[in-house]
Amino acid sequence: MTAVRYRTADVDGFNIFYREAGSAGAAKLLLLHGFPSAGHMFRDLIPLLADRFHLVAPDLPGFGQSDMPPRETFSYTFDSIARVIDRFTEIIGFDRFAVYVFDYGAPTGFRLAVRHPERITAIISQNGNAYEEGLSEGWSPIRAYWQDPSPANRNALRAFLAPETTRWQYTHGVPDPTIVSPDGQNLDNYYLARPGADEAQLDLFGDYKSNVALYPTFQDYFRTRKPPFLAVWGKNDPFFVPPGAEAFKRDNPKAVVRFFDTGHFALETHASEIAECIREFLR
Repeated sequence: MTAVRYRTADVDGFNIFYREAGSAGAAKLLLLHGFPSAGHMFRDLIPLLADRFHLVAPDLPGFGQSDMPPRETFSYTFDSIARVIDRFTEIIGFDRFAVYVFDYGAPTGFRLAVRHPERITAIISQNGNAYEEGLSEGWSPIRAYWQDPSPANRNALRAFLAPETTRWQYTHGVPDPTIVSPDGQNLDNYYLARPGADEAQLDLFGDYKSNVALYPTFQDYFRTRKPPFLAVWGKNDPFFVPPGAEAFKRDNPKAVVRFFDTGHFALETHASEIAECIREFLR
């Protein structure tokens, strides 16, 4: 089995922690995690693909083991996150790569694709949305904050940061919750409990509206560039619903869409099946 290495890159003074596996000469695959997780969400997937790919899974700025600077010195927006990760790929020599995007990783990775279409060899989206119809009613409290960023509406979003909400995100829609390891969600809750993490995450909830505003730009990229595209979707996701996965085929008719009987964190239950889809898709 190929060893996973744990490294930190200095990205213009910003420390980005990342997991890396596979041969440096193999096809490159960048793994971008979502909320409220970090690169550890790929702990089961990486060993299943490391014989064929050079895999890198960074912790996004403010997440996991990467730097979480105070809000006075770093703007917690998706543009800021994408800028750091864009520079990170250059520093580690990822000049052409496929990208696996999940949740927050999607607007991050799609920004990279729009900015540098020549660098992207393929996209794998696991519950990573780019269409209005993919947003469920679960977004209503966050939408209320977009429309009225009042202290009351901001404070209402703290429920999304509670340990029991993390647990719910991991288990909702999973037919047998006993197969979901507590390890990932407990680590997520540890990171969420750090001083300052709550305000940074609330800032990102507010800024998510910038991603929705970019949906037409992302869709134009899918339509004009038509990158090889695979959607692997937990069909019971309470936030990103199946019509959002099907919508990719509207702009990229050759997109492949696969659904699994699981929830938001599909890798917790279907890592082997998703790995096999990726191997076949990128063959």
